[in-house]
Amino acid sequence: MDATELAQIPLFSDLSEDDLNALSTYADEVTVSEGKHLVDEGGYAYDLFVIVEGTAQVIVSGEEVAELGTGDFFGEAGVIGKQQRNATVVAKTRMRLVTLTGWDLRRMRRQLAPVWQKLETAIHQRNESVPDS
Repeated sequence: MDATELAQIPLFSDLSEDDLNALSTYADEVTVSEGKHLVDEGGYAYDLFVIVEGTAQVIVSGEEVAELGTGDFFGEAGVIGKQQRNATVVAKTRMRLVTLTGWDLRRMRRQLAPVWQKLETAIHQRNESVPDS
């Protein structure tokens, strides 16, 4: 994906031009159709997904708990914490996504310090919003 396009995504907007250029060599862009299961609860997590266009539903234990749209991301807990997926995410519309492997994100950790901080914050916030069972 082009560095200029990456700069338009809130998760990456704080990066320098050089860091965006470096990141662009690892970022893949994919398009999926409505109904596509992007990740499944309990599966192993290797990729971070950032939504460029479209919407997705987040399902936990068979119940829709959230809807994600342009600029949102998911997969951070698995990529950073090496945890299994804690939700299923299904495309509600045709979607365009940026994907990055956990391996590539960890390789670029120093360059991506602002991104890494946003991912860690998201994990913390999402963990706090999950009710105790």
